[in-house]
Amino acid sequence: MVKYNCLNPIAGVGLDLFTEDFVKTDSFDEADAVLVRSAAMHDLEMGKQLCAIARAGAGVNNIPLDKCAEKGIVVFNTPGANANGVKELVVAGLMLASRDLVGGMKWVNDNKADENINKTMEKAKSKFAGKEIQGKKLGVIGLGAIGVLVANAAKRLGMEVYGCDPYLSVEHAWNLSRDIKYVKTRDEIFKECDYITVHTPLVDDTKKMINKDTIAMMKDGVVILNFARDLLVNDEDMEVALASGKVAKYVTDFPNAKTANMEGVIAFPHLGASTAESEDNCAVMAVKEIMDYMNNGNIKNSVNYPACDAGVCSSEGRITINHRNIPNMLSQFTTVFAAENINIDNMVNKSRGDYAYTVLDIGASSAQALVEKLSAIDGVLKVRVVK
Repeated sequence: MVKYNCLNPIAGVGLDLFTEDFVKTDSFDEADAVLVRSAAMHDLEMGKQLCAIARAGAGVNNIPLDKCAEKGIVVFNTPGANANGVKELVVAGLMLASRDLVGGMKWVNDNKADENINKTMEKAKSKFAGKEIQGKKLGVIGLGAIGVLVANAAKRLGMEVYGCDPYLSVEHAWNLSRDIKYVKTRDEIFKECDYITVHTPLVDDTKKMINKDTIAMMKDGVVILNFARDLLVNDEDMEVALASGKVAKYVTDFPNAKTANMEGVIAFPHLGASTAESEDNCAVMAVKEIMDYMNNGNIKNSVNYPACDAGVCSSEGRITINHRNIPNMLSQFTTVFAAENINIDNMVNKSRGDYAYTVLDIGASSAQALVEKLSAIDGVLKVRVVK
């Protein structure tokens, strides 16, 4: 029996997928698996029984990844599950930045008591004139699940679309329209495009990549959209660029105390994935990840351990080992089984950075004595009997 805990409300369409072998508990301390959305986990004490955490969403800043990896806790996220919801908000951001719809709606609200508003608006509307996006150049930095959808949608809206991603996967490349102009460097997008939207993770290479130096390369009146990570943009440099008119509008889904008070900013309260469909998709994916890991030991979409697919066990037993990625680990594992006269039918070993994961299918039941001997090996973080 697997006990799972939800730190945030998780859509029922996902939780309903759990079989009778999974039971919900209100206690985090006794959970074998945890589902979470935005709840902060950095200060939580994680027990020895906790095996997996699934984030129903993409960002995992609320989860202590290194701490979990060191305890042998696999952390999953749900990449692409909310991609369409974010894409649609990016398209809305394009429209709002090109046409002064916000200003126009505010004017109507401010003048709603005017009995002749239908006439006075004809004189006032020139203040809110905008531009059409058709024929304009859009640069998409980051062609993951969201970036590909944005690029394709913009192309269908008549934009000339440039894309850049040095780590473009084969899957996303197949899904990218052949009409997208793929460029090798971000600088090409900075120099060429009227609109620039960023869809990259926050790493050293992308942190504050929109700054005074890169903005200086851009066209006057450029529009910048950020629906990925707050710190991809240098707020101080953006404030100067907006004030000078170098940047016409900055559209962001991550307002803070500074950007929320800056002229020229269109900000949303992190609404990218706030749709019923996105929440359902994330819940379904998170639950499936938990079930496959707990039932079979397979890892898909982990952010702190390597992907590993050993399929469904057809042997008498299966043991999984979370361990450090150091030499001589596999030989020590096999020595334990040899000493017990147990045959290894199949073994899968994968590594990712400082950590590794091994699945062993064996020709005998997985006894507690095996677990104890494997756990005693220096570098082993968690041993789990799957079957």
